[in-house]
Amino acid sequence: MTMEERIARINELYHLSQERELTDLEKMEQKILRKEYIDAVRGNLRSQLDRIDIVEKDGSITNLGEKYGNRNE
Repeated sequence: MTMEERIARINELYHLSQERELTDLEKMEQKILRKEYIDAVRGNLRSQLDRIDIVEKDGSITNLGEKYGNRNE
């Protein structure tokens, strides 16, 4: 399932929840899809941040991925 398909299904389940109560299976699917989406966004952001280089006052370059890449947050 592509990210676009996941987002479409998340939106579909949201609109369905506005019309009626979701079944337990639909609620579980919604929870899983939302978690997958959030994990993908976090991973993308982490990847972007890991590629940032900071030029220090002394002229040296510090890569944020090398400096903070092993943090588990």
